[in-house]
This record gives sequence, C-alpha cells and structure tokens, in this order.
Amino acid sequence: MTARQPLPAPWLAALQARLERPPARPRAGLWWQGAEFGSAEPALVGRLQAAVPATCELLRPFDRGFRVEAPDLTGALAALAQGLRDAGLAHVWRDEQLPVLAPDGRVLGSVERAAVRPLGIPTRAVHLVGWTPEGRQWVQQRSHAKANVPGMWDTLMGGMVPASDTLAQSLARETWEEAGLRLEQLADLRWGGQVRTTRPSDAVEGGYVIETIDWFRCLVPAGVVPVNQDGEVQQFRTVDAAELRASLLAGDFTLEAAAVMGADWAPQS
Repeated sequence: MTARQPLPAPWLAALQARLERPPARPRAGLWWQGAEFGSAEPALVGRLQAAVPATCELLRPFDRGFRVEAPDLTGALAALAQGLRDAGLAHVWRDEQLPVLAPDGRVLGSVERAAVRPLGIPTRAVHLVGWTPEGRQWVQQRSHAKANVPGMWDTLMGGMVPASDTLAQSLARETWEEAGLRLEQLADLRWGGQVRTTRPSDAVEGGYVIETIDWFRCLVPAGVVPVNQDGEVQQFRTVDAAELRASLLAGDFTLEAAAVMGADWAPQS
C-alpha cells in the first residue's frame, strides 16, 4: 500500500478529546451483588421512579450509589428498561440484549440495548476496515433513517456485540447483515486493535457511553462488492487516501469510524 500523508497532530488530539469526555453531570454507580455494572444520574433515577413507582423497589439508594434489589439481574434490568421506555427516558427500542459485565469480566446478565446509555452500562462493538487491491478504502453511508447519526459515513461495517454473540460471531454476522459479505470472501483478515470511548451520549438524555471497539482490517478482492442486507446502509463507495483524509478532516465520518480509521492510518507493517 502506498504511503499516506499523516493526519494532523491537532486533529488527532481533538479526536482523542472527543473520545474521552467526563460525564456532563454527576453519576452514581449501579450495583448488583457487590459488583458495579453501570451508573446513572441521580436526577434521572428520580424522574424514572416518579414516573414508574414500581422501579423504586428495584433501585435502592445506598452509600455507593444505587443497588439493584433482585435475585436475577436480567429480569430486574428488563423491568428498569421498560420503565425507562414508559417514562420516555430510553433510546430507540431494539429488542436486542447486550451483555452486562462485572469489572472483572464476569457476565452478570443482559439488558435491552435501549437502556444501556441511560444506565451507563459498558458495551462492546466491532468494526471492519476494508481495502481494495488498488489501495482504495470501502466506506458506507449510514441510512438516513438510522436513529444515530443518520447519513454520516462509516467504516465498511460497524455494529455492537450482543449477549448472544462472541466477538468472532458478531464480526461475521454484522459483515453479512451490513455488507452482504462472508468472511470467507475476504483476504488478509486480521485484528487491528481496540479503540475505547467514554463520553456523554448524544442520543439520549442523561446517557453515558462506555464502549470498547475491536476493529479488524481486510482486503476486499477485485470483483467483490458489498451489498447491504438489513436496510441500515444508504450506499457503499470506495475512496482513495487523499479523499478519505479530506473527509476525515471535514468531519464527514462518525466519531467511532474516525477513531478506527485514525488508528488504521499509520503505515502497516
């Protein structure tokens, strides 16, 4: 692959500052059986419990934040997610369960995707950077109907890792759903690294994003063309290094895609 002009240091610094931002307002930890699994703004908890009194029995204040009072965390979080939805405090409902982990990595349960940001629950995502044999990069434009950053540009594929999938399974499933590609069609597929973001959510009031993105890179062979399967992609196209660099600097890409592409930009060994 030909050398690419470096990305400007001030742009990279500004990108990192956007990726790592403290909460806009104080947050209190959410705990279950001695493990902290998320956080919430006390004011949001108050609004939730005033709108849905039944949630008062599930979230109890204590000296380290709020404790979930239930033997089964998944069931309790399902009730809390529904309460957030009823109170108008949840994100777009997806009927998709994401894993809930203890700080040591133990799986404690799962929760509806619409509730992870209000409850400050860490999530995991996967992205795929795809290059052509000529050194152009495949990018996608997000559907104008997407709930999050519609119409912006993204990597060849990007999606969250649900409770039902391993990272490898998510990579394969999302690559098919978003790009209509099987991993067996791709060449030189390899893990590129991780990007982490901690920042207030732009998608839902009182939300906080804590996400680790594993990204992969691959060669999309000549004649192999992505075709969206799930209706979440407006279009695919290839761009050369100069065009990609200009689009990154212009802010045309999602924050996550910009972070992944920034990490991929350095010369490959």
